[in-house]
Amino acid sequence: MNYDYLLQQLIKNALAEDIGDGDHSTLSCIDKDAKGKATLKIKEDGLLAGLSVAEKIFRFMQPDIIFTAFKKDGDSMKYGETAFDLEAKVHTILQTERLVLNTMQRMSGIATLTKTYVDKLKGYNTKLLDTRKTTPNFRLMEKEAVRIGGGVNHRFGLYDMIMLKDNHIDYCGGIEKAIEKAFLYAQTVKPGLKIEVETRSIDDVKRVMAVGKINRIMLDNFTPELIKQALKIIDKQYETEASGGINLQNIEAYAATGVDFISSGAVIHQARSLDLSLKAVTL
Repeated sequence: MNYDYLLQQLIKNALAEDIGDGDHSTLSCIDKDAKGKATLKIKEDGLLAGLSVAEKIFRFMQPDIIFTAFKKDGDSMKYGETAFDLEAKVHTILQTERLVLNTMQRMSGIATLTKTYVDKLKGYNTKLLDTRKTTPNFRLMEKEAVRIGGGVNHRFGLYDMIMLKDNHIDYCGGIEKAIEKAFLYAQTVKPGLKIEVETRSIDDVKRVMAVGKINRIMLDNFTPELIKQALKIIDKQYETEASGGINLQNIEAYAATGVDFISSGAVIHQARSLDLSLKAVTL
């Protein structure tokens, strides 16, 4: 699906959720034509993310705003710095303020944590993937924050890749049967759809290799030693992904095995929002 379209829908729905039948605090005391200026102040060190989204939120409400950016997404940020200045109607500023802050604070926290993980992978060929462990209706922004932080987006949803996980395999009646059915489905229903299969043991890896017909093998909850064994069996015939129990303390040990990808849900669901503040002044 188109990113710009999805973003516009997200903004529309988020503003509708917040404003409802009217921003009565603003409507009650601010003239509808009053103009103002707002400045985004950085109150915590980290990696900036969501600035381009912030501009789109403001322009959704008022296309003719004056938006002056002093930084860009992916820049490091320090306490006391200014990210952008905005000139717009006061109603626009007050009605979008919380959505902008919530979005940028959350995205900056995810981007910062992602970069911490990615920095651990320097010198290795392994890439960091995100997962679908995201906040409902905010996945678009969370995955964008991972990208800004240097990670790689895994599948966006259930529709853009076949991933045969443990429950699929168990419900289907076995790993071979699940692969054969998925391969036939991909060939007949959606050609080009990639197939990834989760393995839980070295025996599973051997069984997958005997069938083939997939694109990537996930090595779930394998130790680095077991991953090395699995990689010898796979022999670079398919992409490989390590998942489960991987954190900042052991991620280098997994990368050192030579696995292609390491997936981490933690870069999103364990991220802490960073502190930002939108200060408004009248003109």
